Amino acid sequence: MHSTLFLPDLLWEPVVTTALREDFGTGGDVTTQALLGQATTLQASFRARQHGVVAGLPGARLTFEKLDPSLHFHAYKHDGDTIAPGDILATVKGDAAALLGGERVALNILSHLSGIATTTATIVNRVKGTGVQICCTRKTLPGLRALQKYAVRAGGGSNHRHRLDDAIMLKDNHIALLGGNLTDALKAARQRAGHLMKIELEVDSLEQLETALSAGGADAYLLDNMDPETLRRAVKMINGRAITEASGGITPDNARSKAETGVDVLSLGWLTHSVTALDIGLDIIAG
Repeated sequence: MHSTLFLPDLLWEPVVTTALREDFGTGGDVTTQALLGQATTLQASFRARQHGVVAGLPGARLTFEKLDPSLHFHAYKHDGDTIAPGDILATVKGDAAALLGGERVALNILSHLSGIATTTATIVNRVKGTGVQICCTRKTLPGLRALQKYAVRAGGGSNHRHRLDDAIMLKDNHIALLGGNLTDALKAARQRAGHLMKIELEVDSLEQLETALSAGGADAYLLDNMDPETLRRAVKMINGRAITEASGGITPDNARSKAETGVDVLSLGWLTHSVTALDIGLDIIAG
């Protein structure tokens, strides 16, 4: 378990509420309504069906609380824990209508975020011992950024910018605004940045990097789509004067070779935008 892992209910709530409204439509859970003639209590357990890392249990809990505050949710695992097939992650007990009505939303949140945490943990393990950080990007699904980035942390990764106003990041399309002039772009960025705001510059060649270093440099460099040998040369040129971040084309197979070049960070957009959900089920225990 990651002891510092936390996301307040305030940030879970918009996603949970939107998902429940989408699922309930205008008539509610008509299937359960048709079968229930009177109040019925059910108990169910969330059970892992794959190896992985769990994330999203607070969202699952909040889903049921929104439908019935008296419903009891008990977690046996914590976000960031490693899980195996058959492990019980949590149990939920209470009104059957609330339990069945929230089932799909709770599972969607839990399975999706656990998939992100699991994938992140896999890459983190691949680069273990190199000292490199595994980092996500802003390539998140609309409305899910806070939750997806939280799941990356649950898997042992770290977060890049959360929003456009977190830091100045000069990419190729920004440089194009000034006719490709890196020196002018860095000068303008420094004039805009406050004393607490960092500047990161994307470069895709050693020539661009040399120009940037000669112009006074940035706080961090995004070394884009460079092979391991070029990354090593770039890290040597920067020589500890700035944070080095490798991005583009990083896979489970080549992550370690890129990490061993001496870069500080590997950033992977697909941790959040292309992840596969972890298989988790909700099984009824008793009435």
